[in-house]
Amino acid sequence: MRESRMRKAVVIPAYKTAETLPEVIDALPDRLVEEGGIAIIINDCSPDRTGEVADDLAMRHRHVEVIHHQQNRGYGGALKSGLAKGYELGFDIFPVVHGDGQYAPDMAMDLCAPIERGETEIVQGSRMKDGGARAGGMPYFSRYLPNKILTSMENLVFGTNVAEFHSGYMIFSRRLLEIVPYQNLQDNYNFDAEMMIMAHMCDVPIVELPIPTRYDESTSSLRPIPYGLNVLRMMWRHTLGHYRQLLDEHTAATGQYHRS
Repeated sequence: MRESRMRKAVVIPAYKTAETLPEVIDALPDRLVEEGGIAIIINDCSPDRTGEVADDLAMRHRHVEVIHHQQNRGYGGALKSGLAKGYELGFDIFPVVHGDGQYAPDMAMDLCAPIERGETEIVQGSRMKDGGARAGGMPYFSRYLPNKILTSMENLVFGTNVAEFHSGYMIFSRRLLEIVPYQNLQDNYNFDAEMMIMAHMCDVPIVELPIPTRYDESTSSLRPIPYGLNVLRMMWRHTLGHYRQLLDEHTAATGQYHRS
């Protein structure tokens, strides 16, 4: 068993979230600060007051740090910046909490438990387990059904057996950032799924825990059709050996490879 007090850096990608960011920071568990953790907000060149709000939060809360992108790098690009910063600062676990408050910030510490127990290096807060998606108002035909269909296809192609590939409530360990070439993954919303693919290819179990979901179509910047097409492209790239090549190149360059 690992140390029970592994230090956490909550990574918060933020784009057009000026109205919701303060609530997200306030909702983070007190344990985060008590156990020496921080929150890293990445303002992804947001055109609204997100950057100003983030800076104000950092002034009022010592555990909040802010990264400002001068150009928009996309969701995955924002995560890469936050994860790299947290890794550089020596943190052990990286819960991803969205700046729009769609996923429950108060669960960030609890979802880290399987990593702290040494059971895995990656956890997904799943909306599809225990009916969280439907209870949270996810639209059936535009989001829920496509999610189920795409996940079934992905499980078949990747050889996985997960309830969904499309939740953004992810928790990554420091070890996972070492064994997978996360900086070479996509800069869009498929970053999370690609991290799951990489973990699976390294024989790291993907642990899914049910989460409640507050679904608000107006706050989501994800465009379903381009996203779905990119998921299909991701599956095609896998069949062509793209992800295996990335892992092999990373192993050759760093010597980091993991099999459980």
